[in-house]
Amino acid sequence: MDSKHHTFRRYKDGDTQYQSWQEEIIEQDTSYKCPTYVHRTPPCQGSCPSGEDIRGWLDIVRGMEKPSADMSWQEYAFRRSTDANPFPAVMGRVCPAPCQDGCNRNEVEGFVGINSVEQFIGDYALSNKLNLRTAGEDTGKRVAIIGGGVAGLACAYQLRRRGHGCTIFEEHDKLGGMMRYGIPGYRTPREVLDGEIQRIVDMGVEVRLNTRIGTDVSAEQLEQDYDAVFIAIGAQSGRPLPIPNAGAPNCITGVAFLEAFNQGRLKYTAEKVIVVGGGDTAMDVVSVARRLGHIKSTHERDRTEYIVLGQTAHDVASVARREGAEVLLAYRRPIENMPAAQHEVDAALREGVRIRGSLAPKEVVLGEDGRAIALRVEEVEWVNGEMKSLGNIIDLECDLIVAAVGQGGNLAGLEAFDNGRGLINADKAYQVPDKPGYFVAGDIIKPHLLTTAIGQASIAAEAIDHYLRHEKIEHRPNVDVHHFDLLDKLREWHLQPQDYTHEAEWGTDHADYAMHNYEDRSHQEIISSDKLFLGHFEHTPCHQRKETGVDADEVLDHYEERFKGLAEEEVRAEADRCMSCGMCFECDNCIIYCPQDAVHRTPAAQSTTGRYVYTDYDRCIGCHICAEVCPTGYINMGLGDG
Repeated sequence: MDSKHHTFRRYKDGDTQYQSWQEEIIEQDTSYKCPTYVHRTPPCQGSCPSGEDIRGWLDIVRGMEKPSADMSWQEYAFRRSTDANPFPAVMGRVCPAPCQDGCNRNEVEGFVGINSVEQFIGDYALSNKLNLRTAGEDTGKRVAIIGGGVAGLACAYQLRRRGHGCTIFEEHDKLGGMMRYGIPGYRTPREVLDGEIQRIVDMGVEVRLNTRIGTDVSAEQLEQDYDAVFIAIGAQSGRPLPIPNAGAPNCITGVAFLEAFNQGRLKYTAEKVIVVGGGDTAMDVVSVARRLGHIKSTHERDRTEYIVLGQTAHDVASVARREGAEVLLAYRRPIENMPAAQHEVDAALREGVRIRGSLAPKEVVLGEDGRAIALRVEEVEWVNGEMKSLGNIIDLECDLIVAAVGQGGNLAGLEAFDNGRGLINADKAYQVPDKPGYFVAGDIIKPHLLTTAIGQASIAAEAIDHYLRHEKIEHRPNVDVHHFDLLDKLREWHLQPQDYTHEAEWGTDHADYAMHNYEDRSHQEIISSDKLFLGHFEHTPCHQRKETGVDADEVLDHYEERFKGLAEEEVRAEADRCMSCGMCFECDNCIIYCPQDAVHRTPAAQSTTGRYVYTDYDRCIGCHICAEVCPTGYINMGLGDG
């Protein structure tokens, strides 16, 4: 195994000049550099669009950080997790986990299974009927939230924590948005989704269903009745293929297809289905189509497009006559460049979906009745990011074409907010420019992940809070996430510094009015793997969740949840793999290897996360050993360039 991934290297290849010990380290048995404890943001959190304190709740699961009161570790982890994300059970299942891509453990043997731990936390909370935090003290302010999807619900949650009243206006008959109408139930079980939504509503959120702003209630009326307006309508209008004849009746969008399925109206589909796209929506469409199958000799009114677009429903009695559907996924770029999660691609292939890459759609071929009978594509190759034709045109026969190539918003009644692209502009605080009192988040800004909408809604809620209190909306930090705060942790354990008095002495490292030799750089820096001592970590494989593993012969009418959650002992073992990047995880290396016996454990009565060790600077000679053997990069040599 490549040693560079498992050792600390002070010197890089090509370094030939030895550092001067006299200048750099020791001069007359003293040093101008001594250990300082520096907190930085871990890359998992820096990669999480929700900004969750992932390292924090993993440390709780592993037993390193303990609750201060009579609370189980599971509930404590739930409280820490939901500070940023009120949907741990849903997101643990469906998030494509950019946090795992960013995990520094990838430099050892592979990422920590963050999603599986998050799912366990969320499922525990639902099983044990844990509520979210109680609403804050009532401020008398009221916010209208347009849209009851993930962004609207997350914003309502954060606003209620601050004591503001909220009313969600939702045009569907149920809350959930794309979590409900865009993702199949075998990925987000409805009892899980409903449970996590109900917790937010129980905080005192008013809900008005079957109500569309701009039709049933005007935007002007909202301005009169509420102190601020938050727009979270999502992007639930799919984009058609930008090719000739794409308006054929049996050419529909992936968004519309999935909504009809998730509403229970679509019970089967066509015999030959072509799906164009390579993202998560495309993968959901092909997997659903394989599960639905088709029925031969259906009446015209039962064709897929009439069900999807006509707001009618299939007759359940006819479902028993279903056969499997042929489903092809066509993607313009090479298959390996598909943005969909790899496990979703693998599952689709296993379930009998054919996937072909490097096919550029050129035209929809119509039959005499004006319906699509084939998708004409051109074989291409990609060279240095540019598409080049191979000169070969192919007609792919089909009965249905589903476009999963992008989404836009439905701004009917809200045309004044349209930026010309069917979306709404926002500044860094998620205010609508030149529209005081209006805020926006989620896919209506730019379609992306559910976790992105959660993170944006949290920032927007903070901005709304400042607006309602007539406070200046400050610039956002460079690393804009939900940071661990050592001072808050000390308060939790009643260990906070004493109030400063002007009579207190200056220039001491033991005064009780300050946190000494600690620097919080988490708002400015994400710690990289080259600041860690990777040699400390043993090779430990990831504990993977089990998949149902349904194959092509079994997929028809198979709606069992795809992933099985981990057992408690596996969850704790997986959390143990976290390297706690940028925060002490109490390994004792600095204590063991200090040659001067200058590093000591903080007395138990004064110790907590982030304050596990201290340095006796009367004994420290600045040898740097503690910093070099610190696995997490928490120790830096102060007063220098470390």
